[in-house]
Amino acid sequence: MSNDPYLDEFPSNEGQLRESEQTPSGGTPTNESRLLLIWERLSHAGLGGTVYRLGTALLTIALILLAVVGMRLFYLRFQQTAISPPSEAALAAEAPTPTPTAIPAVMPVFALDSSAYKYGIYRLALLHTTIPSRPRTEITTYTVQTGDTIFGIAEMFGLKPETILWGNYYTLTDDPHKLQPGVVLNIMPSDGTYHRWSAGEGLNGVAHGYDVTPDVIVNWPGNQLDPVTLGDYSHPNIEPSTMLFVPGGHREFVTWSAPRISRNNPGVAKILGPGSCGTIVDGAVGTGAFIWPANNHTLSGYEYSPSTNHFGIDIRGALGDPVYAADNGVVVYAGWNDWGYGNVVVIDHDGGWQTLYAHLSSFNVGCGYSVYQGDMIGAFGSTGNSSGPHLHFEMLNESYGKVNPWNFLP
Repeated sequence: MSNDPYLDEFPSNEGQLRESEQTPSGGTPTNESRLLLIWERLSHAGLGGTVYRLGTALLTIALILLAVVGMRLFYLRFQQTAISPPSEAALAAEAPTPTPTAIPAVMPVFALDSSAYKYGIYRLALLHTTIPSRPRTEITTYTVQTGDTIFGIAEMFGLKPETILWGNYYTLTDDPHKLQPGVVLNIMPSDGTYHRWSAGEGLNGVAHGYDVTPDVIVNWPGNQLDPVTLGDYSHPNIEPSTMLFVPGGHREFVTWSAPRISRNNPGVAKILGPGSCGTIVDGAVGTGAFIWPANNHTLSGYEYSPSTNHFGIDIRGALGDPVYAADNGVVVYAGWNDWGYGNVVVIDHDGGWQTLYAHLSSFNVGCGYSVYQGDMIGAFGSTGNSSGPHLHFEMLNESYGKVNPWNFLP
C-alpha cells in the first residue's frame, strides 16, 4: 500500500501509470509522460475542465496580442515606405528637360556707396512733429465767421453752448442774437463761467454764486492766484477788473426778453423800450388754440434752446413776408425794443397766454388793438440784433413760463 491516498483509491491505475512513465527501453520518464501524468491527476481531481478553459483563454489572448503586434509592424513599415523620399533615379525621370538659354543670366553686382562707410546712412528729417494734446489752462479767442452759431462754436471747441455765453457776457449779454461776424469771443479752456472781479467782493461769496468752492477758483493754474499772497478769502488781494475762470461754475442767464405783460398791467414792459403801453381797455379773448404766425413753417436760425438763453424759434422768411396773429387777443406792446429784439409786437390772449413777434420790419397794430387769429400784424424784418430777415416767435404761459412753440403749433 502506498502512503498516497489518491493512489490507494485507484490501485489499478498505478501500475499503468508507472508503466507509462518508462520509456520502451526501460529508461527515465519522458516530458510527454510527465504531462500525461499531471493531466490525469488534474482530471481525477475534477480540475480538468477548469484548466482546459484557462488554457484556451490564455492561448486566445496570446494569439490576439500576436496579431496586434504583427499589424503594428506591418503598418509602420508601410508608412515609412509611403513617406520615404523618391530615389534620385525617380526624380531624374520626372524632372522636365531644361531648355538651354541662349545667354546665361548674370546677377548684378551690389556696390555700396563708399560714403556710407564714412558717414553712415542718413536719416530723413520729419517736417511735422506730432505733439499729444494737453488740457488747456489759458483763455483763447475766436473771431466769429459768417454762418457761425453758438452751437457750432461750442462744438468746435468741445464746450457746452452756455459756456460760450457765460464766457462772453460783456460782449453778448447772454443774447445769442448778438453773435455777429467779426465779434471776438473768449473761449474757455473747459466748461464753466468767466467772472470779472469787483472791489469789495469775497471769494466765498463769488464761489457760492457759481455753485463751486473757493479753492476751485484759486487752484486753477490759468487764474495765477497765489494762496500765500491772497490773504483772507473774505477780502482777498485780487485787483478789481481781474478776469477769473470758474471751472465747472454755472449761473442763471440774464434775459431781457418780454416778461408776462397782461392787459391789466402793461406798464411792466417800460423797461423794454418805447413800445410799452399804458392803460388798456379789455378786448378780444383767445381760443386757446394757436396757428403758425407765418406762411413758412421752417427755421432759419436758432431753435428753442434754454441752454443758450433762446426761448423762442426763428422762423424762416423773406424781408416783407406777412406776420399773423397766432390767436385772438389784445396788443400790449408795439414798438421798439431796447434789448436787441428790434420792432416787437406782444399780444395778450387772456387765460395766462401771450405771444411775441420780434425783428419786424414794420407793424400795423398799436397798443390796445384787438386782433383776431390770422390777422396780419406786421412783416418779416431784420431789426435789432439780427443776422438776416426772420421772425423770432415766443410763447409764454403765466403758469409754465416760456414754452417751446413746437409743442403748441399745428
